[in-house]
Amino acid sequence: MKKRWLEDWPWDTVVAINAGLCQEKNALHKSTADGYKTTQRFWEESRKRDLTLQETFEICRRCHQLSPFCFYNGNTFAAIGRTISQKIKLPPIDAHNFRSVVGHYIAGTIGKEELIQIVHDLD
Repeated sequence: MKKRWLEDWPWDTVVAINAGLCQEKNALHKSTADGYKTTQRFWEESRKRDLTLQETFEICRRCHQLSPFCFYNGNTFAAIGRTISQKIKLPPIDAHNFRSVVGHYIAGTIGKEELIQIVHDLD
């Protein structure tokens, strides 16, 4: 099912999430020279598109890889992916497992196969 999964996530919100994570850990909240503008453009263009869940999580992972911030890129985009995952109605244990796989995929600690499997299991 395609929909605008990122529509409610303007770039300012992404920046605020990262700022909050940095503040919580006493880390510098600052944009990077190499990745910030590219990621911001990619994110805002993606927000306008109808996407599958898998495409949405791919975008989050790609934004993490582009490193728009000095710290907590993975945590920032994984938090967004996990929150989006909550829109999928699943029994509590399945929902927990789904959010976990999504977060780990976006952060780069598991591969695409695991994401494909869990998204496929929703059908």
